[in-house]
Amino acid sequence: MKLRKLLATLALGLVAVQVAFAHLGNIAGIVYDQSTHLPLRNVSVQLTGVGKLALTDERGQFRFTNLVTAPYKLEFSHVGFQNQLVTATVGEDQTTFVKVHLISAPIELSQVQVSATRAHDQQLISSLDIKLRPITNSQEILRSVPGLFIGQHAGGGKAEQIFLRGFDLDHGTDIRLTVDGMPVNMVSHAHGQGYADLHFVIPELVEGVDFKKGPYTTDKGNLATAGWVDFRTRTALDKSFAKLEAGQYASYRAVAGINLLGQAGRTKNQSAYMASEYSATNSYFDNPQHFKRLNVLGKYHGHLGANTNLTLTASTFWSQWNHSGQIPDRAVASGVTDWFGSIDPTEGGETSRTNGNAQLVTVTPKNHVIKHQFFYSNYNFELYSNFTFFLKDTVNGDQIRQKEHRNLFGYNGSYSTQTNIGKTSWTTTLGAQYRQDITHGTELSHTKNRVETLNRIQLGNVNEINAALYADELVQLTSRFTMNAGLRVDYFRSQYEDLLAIPTSTTKRATQAIVSPKLNLYYTLNPRVQVYLNTGKGFHSNDARVVTAQNGTLRRTGEILPGAYGSDLGIIFKPFPKLLINAAAWYLWMQQEFVYVGDEGVVEPSGRSRRQGLDLSVRYQLTKSLYADVDLNTANPRSLDASEGQNYLPLAPTFTSTGGLSLQTRYGLSGSLRYRYMADRPANEDNTIVAKGYFVTDMQVNYAKRAYTIGLSVQNLLNTRWKETQFATESRLKGEAAPVDEIHFTPGTPFFARLSLTYFW
Repeated sequence: MKLRKLLATLALGLVAVQVAFAHLGNIAGIVYDQSTHLPLRNVSVQLTGVGKLALTDERGQFRFTNLVTAPYKLEFSHVGFQNQLVTATVGEDQTTFVKVHLISAPIELSQVQVSATRAHDQQLISSLDIKLRPITNSQEILRSVPGLFIGQHAGGGKAEQIFLRGFDLDHGTDIRLTVDGMPVNMVSHAHGQGYADLHFVIPELVEGVDFKKGPYTTDKGNLATAGWVDFRTRTALDKSFAKLEAGQYASYRAVAGINLLGQAGRTKNQSAYMASEYSATNSYFDNPQHFKRLNVLGKYHGHLGANTNLTLTASTFWSQWNHSGQIPDRAVASGVTDWFGSIDPTEGGETSRTNGNAQLVTVTPKNHVIKHQFFYSNYNFELYSNFTFFLKDTVNGDQIRQKEHRNLFGYNGSYSTQTNIGKTSWTTTLGAQYRQDITHGTELSHTKNRVETLNRIQLGNVNEINAALYADELVQLTSRFTMNAGLRVDYFRSQYEDLLAIPTSTTKRATQAIVSPKLNLYYTLNPRVQVYLNTGKGFHSNDARVVTAQNGTLRRTGEILPGAYGSDLGIIFKPFPKLLINAAAWYLWMQQEFVYVGDEGVVEPSGRSRRQGLDLSVRYQLTKSLYADVDLNTANPRSLDASEGQNYLPLAPTFTSTGGLSLQTRYGLSGSLRYRYMADRPANEDNTIVAKGYFVTDMQVNYAKRAYTIGLSVQNLLNTRWKETQFATESRLKGEAAPVDEIHFTPGTPFFARLSLTYFW
């Protein structure tokens, strides 16, 4: 009897399930950019009246499942494109496929939606900024990250000094930079750990900037402590173009991009283009900089099959320059040199980089995503600097040469799958990464007049391996709550061959591994408010020459791979359609800090540190054509291993702000008026020497027609006298009896105007 009742209950249950699901179907589709015929990611797809929302992935695809048989209206919206409404009818046990091409349109902030779908990687601020403030020069590439400041102190040839979240990051020590997933930072570099030279990127080719502050992203490993930035170059050119620029100080620049396949390629979902840039300037210094830069890039995107895309990128870059170096305050005050002068006019350098990057993306019939990336770089660097003048050698001076030749190659791979169980969506990603840096002749030498080598201080070869595995789980538990948890394991093998060792060269090694967990929570109250908590551990590796100094006896993780523990508590808020606010309170504890040592002109590791602060970003559409933005960033950086009053972190910013107005009219007129402000900050550990702050404004005006664009850009519109980079350095000028410890600086750009003409076809 009991068995019959049980069987009857099961039968009724099966009937109920069949009735409930008998008339369900799916809608899937892909969204393209009409001008390039390439997929668009992060397009908002909404089922009108149903309350379901999806975002297209990087392949432009979206999918709605378990829909009752009926006609539906789908609304497509994306910043910088016209909204589009499409009707689709769902059939029983069928998947209705929709293909949509979006047309470019003026930006409407009301199109930006705060979504629980893929909350972990939506880039609301960056997607707005890159469209409202197109990148027009190499410096603006990095400034597109809210709160990130840069300083150039080598006439435009050397990598910029970077500041973010209470860090003086030197040239990239605690920020991970990539271009199309290919690493930019150079570990164990001749000039400094993590050296990141982005000048091989042609600004006009930057399509998007993805970033995240803090160590919270599982697939980002070494150096991603203050944050990471990935610059995405254009997959295709909608038009070929040629651009000429001319400005003050004998400044000239020519850029061209040629669409190689044209309309024939678009019909086959293929694209290929070549682009090149050449720039030259004497700059605003008293001693002409004779700066030259050449960039060449080629890119192909196509289909190897119905489910596999291939993207190939090859580029080469070369630059050569003289620079005036840092000058001490006393030299200007006494008249030894003027504001734009130099103490050692023979400083300068030369660098080059050639890259190959292959990216393969496969989507299986079951919607599993497999990614492979292989990259290679051949890199050369030679730099002459003089930080202390005649402090060590009162006769010949203290000029140094830093030089290296490097081969860098590696692999990034991942496998992702998405599973839906009821209203819960699980996205699982497993990844593997490998990177190897092999240098030849990494050198530090004492030189004279950039010609004579007086003494070789260091000379050796670096061979460094970083291999990693990671697992990442993104779970949308409800329509409002999303959780992301990840774990990565990194293994390092550092090797250094000392070519100056007596009687023969010696090779030393050190190995270490580190585990980095991540946990991120997102709660979307409604389409206007989302709160989030990011937590995670990151790390930066130390220079191979440091960790192998004791022949591998530095076994503690903190000495080889010091960890960083961070958390962000934030909110994304749209109080009304044309106002977007992003605010966060953050904290970062570091196991080991890097501090600038002025008398050596290098960066060395020291003790533990703590930083905490607030970030605020506001984007507001004032009218149909006028947009306003402001970023406010505070930080309280301190050393934890020094006494009160002696625990300041030199050059770490404490308050910064950027903002401005952007204009985009339908009549071809566009432009921007922008400011950046950095407050005074300590230049040494006891704050007795202060690096003075600055407030600088820039302007840009463009007038565009179908076939051409005329532009005027002005840096430092108000001709403010400011110090772009500053260091507390002990130095001795020629003839001085004793050294002096004070601010040494590189002057910032004075009023600098440039005209440009771009022709399209």
